[in-house]
Amino acid sequence: MQVPRHSFRQSTLGSVSRVSTLGWALLHSLIWCAPAAVAVEANPPGVVIASSPAPETDFIGSPSLAILPDGSYVASHDIFGKEANSLYETRLFVSHDRGATWEPLARLQRQFWSTLFVHRGALYLIGTAGEYQAIVIRRSLDGGRTWTEPRDGKSGRILRGNFHCAPVPVVIHGGRVWRSFEEYDGVKGKWSGRFFKAFTLSAPEDGDLLDAALWRRTNAISFNGNWVPGDRTGWLEGNAVVAPDGGLVNILRVHAFAGRDAPMALPGAAAGIPRYEVAAMMRINADGMSIAFDPSHDFIRFPGSQSKFTIRRDPRDGRYWSLVQKITGPTDSRDPALAPYHQRNVLSLTTSADLVHWEERCRVLRWREGEEIPAEVRVGFQYVDWQFDGDDLVAVCRTAWNAANYHNANLLTFHRIKNFRTLAPRDSAPALPMP
Repeated sequence: MQVPRHSFRQSTLGSVSRVSTLGWALLHSLIWCAPAAVAVEANPPGVVIASSPAPETDFIGSPSLAILPDGSYVASHDIFGKEANSLYETRLFVSHDRGATWEPLARLQRQFWSTLFVHRGALYLIGTAGEYQAIVIRRSLDGGRTWTEPRDGKSGRILRGNFHCAPVPVVIHGGRVWRSFEEYDGVKGKWSGRFFKAFTLSAPEDGDLLDAALWRRTNAISFNGNWVPGDRTGWLEGNAVVAPDGGLVNILRVHAFAGRDAPMALPGAAAGIPRYEVAAMMRINADGMSIAFDPSHDFIRFPGSQSKFTIRRDPRDGRYWSLVQKITGPTDSRDPALAPYHQRNVLSLTTSADLVHWEERCRVLRWREGEEIPAEVRVGFQYVDWQFDGDDLVAVCRTAWNAANYHNANLLTFHRIKNFRTLAPRDSAPALPMP
């Protein structure tokens, strides 16, 4: 079967006039920002790395991606769900052909919300031991096949307590390794942005990262609900990023749902920022001992701030990039089932020169763009982690495609954005069909 003939403008893949159903699926997996509207069949976008064996109970979360020194890609995800059979298990996969195919690599118990990163030739995985549990780190010297076990303070159990995070970036800066976390001080199993106190951990880059004694933490900062009034508002999932002035900042998602009573317009220093595009920027002291937030000027406008994001600095020119869940149908709805934060149906490539002023370059995944999206919708593209790979960005995504709902994803997918620095709004991808 052939899809209808369409004209394509010249792209990095060459001039194409007719593609088969299989060929289009491959094309879409290689370049999201295809520059023409082409009919597609209802296959999930990208290359499927893994699918949930029990999609009604075991949901795929926390995607992370690293590129090994030999050029191989390693991807990871964990399992979440109140009735999950493999709760707090992280699964790893490897690709030796730049993401075209993947094979299982390892399974780790008691590893959750974790980031993969490469340091001095070794592969690391840092996160928590479970939901709101201790901070742990593991090391692999064989590309992710075997791992250390964080049994105590000498083998990777960094900090005991109740902690939260996501697969946010690990940054090497000023002779130290940095990553952001949140303390959780809520009722076990209950969620509110007010329950998270933000802080950052660091360790000497030339030290043994499995040694808890080498890690240093900043103070933790609580969120004041008067800054962004609403239903369970607060901050979480911070990104440690090197700022243009050479300092280090922590940029956090701000959950900003207005709820029943709060005015839609934000007050104080956040005034003028659209409610569903507000983020927070904290300043991290170079010694790793303190972090500061000034509510009078440290809120920024960040499209995509209602879901976890990854910010990285381009080693070529110092620009900042992120892949975010763009809210394209903002509404004043007070109904939690129709809250705009459910809109994880449009994925956008954004960039900034200064971390404060962000522009959208290209919409790379689009499904029901501009619509009001209910909580029970079964498609979502979220929690994307990514890396620079020459002229391309490579990414992994927690993808819900005909899943239990948009949040409870059933797939881990891989994507390549070719020649990302040159993309513009005209290169936005065609709308995806119903799955």
